[in-house]
This record gives sequence, structure tokens and C-alpha cells, in this order.
Amino acid sequence: MNTASIVPREVTQAKLDHRNQAGQRHRASQTYTMADRIEESAVRFATRPCIGYGSEHYDYDQTNRRINQVAHAAHAQGVRCGDVVALCMENRPAFMFAWLGLAKLGARVAFLNTNVSGKPLLHALDATGARHIVVGEECLALFAATELPGDMRYWLWPDAERPAPAALRERCVLDLAQAAAQAPDTNPPAEWRAGLVAGDPALYIFTSGTTGLPKAAVISHARWLITGDVMQATMDVQASDCFYCFLPLYHGAASLSAGATAFVSGASLLLRRKFSRSEFWPDVRRHQVTICQYVGEICRFLLTVPPQPDDRDHPLRKMVGAGMAPEIWDQWVRRFGDFDIYEGWGSTESNTNTINVDNRIGSCGRVPFWEKTNLRLVRYDIDSDSHPRDENGFLQLCEVGEVGEAIGMIIDIPDVVGGRFEGYTSAEATEKKVLRNVFKEGDAWWSSGDLLRIDADGYCWFVDRIGDTFRWNSENVSTTEVADALGDFAGLDAITVYGVKVEGADGRAGMAALVLHPGVEFDPAAFWAFALERLPRYAAPLFLRIAPTTDMTGNYKLRKVDLQRQGYDTALVQDPLFVRDDKAQTYVPLLPVNAMAPAQKALA
Repeated sequence: MNTASIVPREVTQAKLDHRNQAGQRHRASQTYTMADRIEESAVRFATRPCIGYGSEHYDYDQTNRRINQVAHAAHAQGVRCGDVVALCMENRPAFMFAWLGLAKLGARVAFLNTNVSGKPLLHALDATGARHIVVGEECLALFAATELPGDMRYWLWPDAERPAPAALRERCVLDLAQAAAQAPDTNPPAEWRAGLVAGDPALYIFTSGTTGLPKAAVISHARWLITGDVMQATMDVQASDCFYCFLPLYHGAASLSAGATAFVSGASLLLRRKFSRSEFWPDVRRHQVTICQYVGEICRFLLTVPPQPDDRDHPLRKMVGAGMAPEIWDQWVRRFGDFDIYEGWGSTESNTNTINVDNRIGSCGRVPFWEKTNLRLVRYDIDSDSHPRDENGFLQLCEVGEVGEAIGMIIDIPDVVGGRFEGYTSAEATEKKVLRNVFKEGDAWWSSGDLLRIDADGYCWFVDRIGDTFRWNSENVSTTEVADALGDFAGLDAITVYGVKVEGADGRAGMAALVLHPGVEFDPAAFWAFALERLPRYAAPLFLRIAPTTDMTGNYKLRKVDLQRQGYDTALVQDPLFVRDDKAQTYVPLLPVNAMAPAQKALA
């Protein structure tokens, strides 16, 4: 891997053009949908491995037959094209069978987070309008803890690994797995989805935001098909490849990127319920995994495992994901060997994206020529939480090296899917993500809420979420950049950085929640020296919290909302707290009796 020289813009653009061509194969009005792709793949790759899970293995033909059985069973229960059915299940083959079986009917499947109950669960069902729910037995307790509408019907899918009490199973009106086992395994009649076109919704996937109730993003059949085609072309995925799928299938990264790409290329999916630091490399070697999806924290976790003699003895050669900090990337390839790493930027609902096709360490993509993309970076004022406008009332483009919000021009051309903003089930939430009159009267752009910068060579660098970046001592502080700078402190397992209010001070001060490896004792003086060496004084965390575990979303993204709410309040936080003391060149314990004095001293 050569990162010393800059790849010519034309070379990068040729790779991106190859992606774009793959993304233009589908139209909103076509009748070819997810069902057709699945059935086509079952013929093309019939005996090739499709899904693996522990000792279970299904080839493409077997997978299609299991999917068909679900379609027939659900149809017998009254599910019709356009109906909404929720699915709550952990990563296992049954998830794929249930989801894709419903897709063959033209039903819209709402993926539910397998970690939520109560108000968030009720919100998810209300946002999608689902009245049927396929529930994995492992998730029944979530529903038992939630008072749901009386007309909601549960269909059980048993789980031998995590059985539930009989009383919970009895709440389900149907054992869908049993009904499917008795149903035909032939392709269901195409008439069952008559009138369905690729531009119609196929999925509702909830955004994995770290604050507030998530929104249900609308994903069309065309979007799923295009994602598979584009990623196959980008990574040159072959039928011999195997994706390692431990990120939850209820999020877009796994179900769209890995799932859709596997079906178009004939590659296989190795499913794992949850990420395991100790089983990652054994799984890769045992199952001959060649491609892995990642989030940055996963790679950081894997690097904390002590080096092994066989670190480079594995078949993994390609990785695709987001959030890999430059120093983690560098450590990764030095330890585990050369990889094609496709670091990207975008979101489940975005109408634009970037991806690093040049293996440039730390970059999330490149814009070789602006006229070839609907992406733009516009100036954003953190203090006023708004976009500065010029004398004509329009937004201002960022200069090279300037941090700004990434936005995507909404392309509204009949039958064209690329550049569309498919939005959310909520019209109000959809409209909130649209910027109007941006560069001219009447134009419309999708607002990402992400801050990026682009260098002189056109490479993009993720900075932070707008809600996470904070202002301190008249300087903007990126929580992502602070976490990246401090993440390799000796003995540190995980770090979450956020801004907190300080009485009598403007803006927010930096605070970090640190999770240490078992048996490691925190050295406040060493961390002070490390932080002040790596960061300017205004960006080094003012407060520290030594937490026992990491609070993460289901997609392994660090959750900050509760940490921010509790701040450094000793009445709310039971974990050890520290405040930075630059005069003593250390962090000192923050106790109820001296909570404010050291803080005010540090502010001086």
C-alpha cells in the first residue's frame, strides 16, 4: 500500500465513474425488485454458499427455498403487497429468511432495534404503522416489558440458543417458523406483488443516532439493488468472497451493504449475533472471511488484544466501513498486513456519499472534480447553529481546508433514483432535513448534520457531527478528533468525548469518559502529559470520568446523551471523576466538597 504519493485525480475519478455506472442500472419504474434479484441469484449461484452461522450452512438455492416458505406462510396469514410487517430478531439465518420472504410479497419490513423496549419500541411501531411483528424468541422479553396496542399480532420465531419462558411464547398467535416449515418452497407467484415497482418502499430502517428517538428512513427496492451493484463494483466482490457480518442486520450497513452486495455477486455472509473481540480472528480464519464491515471502535478494540505470532496469517483482505482514525488505520495495517480499506462517509438515508477508493490513510473519500458530484461543503457557524449567508441570501461554499457541513443536492427527475432523498416515514422529519434556496431560488439540498473538510487534493476528512462539536475558549473542538488523538493511551479500552456546561463559562468544556482494561490503574499525571502533548490546551478534556463499561448503540457507536446530561455532577455520577489541573500537571479527583474550586481554577 503506497500512501506517500498522491493518486492522480483522473485515476480516482475513473474508479468513481465505474461506481456511478453501476448505480445507473435501475430505474424507479422498473418491475424488477428485491424478489427478482433473490430468485435470479438462486439460479446463478445455486450451490454456492450463501449464509453461514456457526454449524449452519445454506447455499443460494436452499436460502431461496427457506425464503419462499416464509412468503407462502405470511401470505396465508393475510400479508399483502404494501403491508408493513415489523421484524425484531438478532443476527441469525432466520432474520434473512423472514425479511426476504416478506420482501417477496412486496411487504414493507420495519427493522426493530433488538435492544429497546418501552417508549422507543412504541415509537418505532407507531412511526412505521406496523400491525404484524415477527419476533425472535430472544427478543420476547422486550415486548413483555412494553404495553403495546391490543390489535398488535405477534408471530414467533423460536430460538434454541436463547429460549424464553413459556408464558412469553404463549403471547404469540403463530409460530411462523413452524408454519413456514409446512409451506411450499417454490417461488411465490409474481402476481402477489402486482403493481410493485422498484421505487416503492421496501424497508424502514431506523437511523442510529445517539440522541433522541430515531427516525424511520425509507429504503426503496431500487436503493437496495443499487447499493449492491455499486459496492460490488467498488470492491470487485466475487462469488468466492465471504462477508463477516457481526454488525446488526437491523441497521443499513449490514442489510444494505453486505446483504445486497452478497446477492448480486454470489458471495456468502457469515453471520454472528454480536461482535466478539476474542472470536474475531478465529472466525475469520475458520470460515475464510475475505471482507469485513467495521466501525472505528471495533478496530480500536481489536488492537487492544496483545500481539500474536499469527497476526498476519489470515484471509481477510478488504474492509469497508466508517470511523477508522488515521492512527488506528496505520496501526492496523502495520500489525495485520496490507488491506484495501474502503473508509466512507454517508448515512442510511443520505442522497450523496463519499468513499475512499485510493487507500489514503484516514480519508473518507475524494472529490476529484466537483462537477461530477452532487456533494458540497457549506460554511456552518457553531455558535449560532446556522449557515452564514452571503449578500444575496445564499449559503457559502467552504474553501480548501475549511470545515463545513456536507450537503447533497436533491435530484428530482422522474425515474432517476440516484440523488433522490427518500426521506423518512414522517413528512415533518423529512422536511427538517431539507435546505431550500441554498445557492439559487427554488433549489433543495439534503442536510447531513456532519462536518467535513476537503484538502487541496480533493480528499475528504470527517470532522464531527454538528451536535457533538462544541465551542470552548473561542475555539471549535471536534469530539471525534479529540477521541482519535487520545484513543491509544496505554491501558485505555475505550474513550467517549463530549462537551458539558460549566457554570460561569461560555460554551462547553471537554469531558471524556474512559474505560480501562481490567487490572489497569488510572495514572492521572500520565494522561495529563499525554493529552497536552497530543492536543492544544483548549481541546484537552477538562473533566474525566472513569467508567466501568462502554455505553454503545446497537451498531457499536458510542452513546453520549446520558453522559452529557450527567456531566460532572457528583450527585449523579458514581464513577470516579477528575478535573484537569495544569499548574500541578495532572488530573485531580473531583469530589463533592471541592467540585467547583478545581474547575474554576482550571478555567482561569
